[in-house]
Amino acid sequence: MKDSITEIKKGIKLHSIQTNKFKTNLISVFITTPLVRENVTKNALIPAILRRGTKNMLTQEQISKKLEEMYGAEFDCGVEKTGDNQVIKFYLESLNDKFLPEKEDLLNKSIDVLLEIILNPLVEKEMFKNEYLESEKSNLKQLIEAKIDNKDLYAFEKCTEKMYEGKPYSLYKYGFAEDLDKIEGKDIYNYYKNLIDTAKIDIFVSGEFNEKEIIDMLIKNENINKLKERLPNNIINKEETEIKEEINKPKIVEDIMNVTQGKLVIGMEIKNMKKDERFIATLYNTILGDSANSKMFQNVREKAHLAYSARSTYVRPKNDIFIRCGIEIDNYEKALNIIKEQLDDMKNGNFSIDDINNAKKYIISAVNSVDEEQDTEITYYLGQELAASECTLENYKENIEKVTKEQIQDLASRTQINTIYFLRN
Repeated sequence: MKDSITEIKKGIKLHSIQTNKFKTNLISVFITTPLVRENVTKNALIPAILRRGTKNMLTQEQISKKLEEMYGAEFDCGVEKTGDNQVIKFYLESLNDKFLPEKEDLLNKSIDVLLEIILNPLVEKEMFKNEYLESEKSNLKQLIEAKIDNKDLYAFEKCTEKMYEGKPYSLYKYGFAEDLDKIEGKDIYNYYKNLIDTAKIDIFVSGEFNEKEIIDMLIKNENINKLKERLPNNIINKEETEIKEEINKPKIVEDIMNVTQGKLVIGMEIKNMKKDERFIATLYNTILGDSANSKMFQNVREKAHLAYSARSTYVRPKNDIFIRCGIEIDNYEKALNIIKEQLDDMKNGNFSIDDINNAKKYIISAVNSVDEEQDTEITYYLGQELAASECTLENYKENIEKVTKEQIQDLASRTQINTIYFLRN
């Protein structure tokens, strides 16, 4: 499917994804703003407050009742970190009109309700309702503090934090518990108004619909009409390598905690990354550690029995690769050495054409499944939008098929360890 784009107002885009694979239409709104230390916690708090009530639906119960009346439409919201941006996201899924007993323009109604929640919040005395604010501050504090409960995620976040120390990408997407006490009603409401006036806004509609009718509906929508045109305030996630401080040897960080299993995370950067080399990086990562046939899985976990889990992840917006292992704490040195052997193998070309072909099949299978879920497809095209790229799913597969062994080996030679993080007892 193709992402058809219409600018509703300057800085506000509609993305139409036509598909007849589903009985539902999915509407998503993404508000994208740069990751900044003083705002990261506010951005995480805003969607939680907005979902509590609007000027016309005063409580969460009234919003839920409205969704029930819309044949059980479902709403959700949250926040993500994408490159050096924080993305506030809202979703509303409802039945396609052709599956209703009688035509009700449910899609238009769904868009109205979603925009009402985002753009017409409940306000008392020029601020968010204090009861909702304080309740959501408490909920967010619990969420931030719960990060430590998932040791795998905690280790990954700590490695990222050390690798990008002092830079926006080091920030946790939910912010900081210590900031919550400083956030007051008027302060965050004024911040919200400025965010709505300046941030990049992308509206996605996926399903069966008349695109022209949706465009007309949005142009006439009361809440859209209140929005100003803007030069979008966001960071383009470029495909080239980000300039980092030169290091002579990797940073080594060790944390002590009451754990039964060690968590080893290795953050690697790709030097001199050029435009469109992300396809090469994707193949490199798949052969290294992103499948059951990968070198990490086969050699670190299966043959050497040094890890309960061993995998790698390619973070495209930053052009970094993270190796993540759960290991016996006493196996740290052995595991680290054999991981380095796998990296050397990639640099020396010690991987076969079969390895490459299996990796290509694995990636293309994953790409083929992208349009099997509406939210997955929307996430793909949002990533393209934030990278200022226009790569369709078909283009993506074609680019993967073109990658050669020489290109993978060349990229491997430019991949170096930046940070080694180990969580142990």
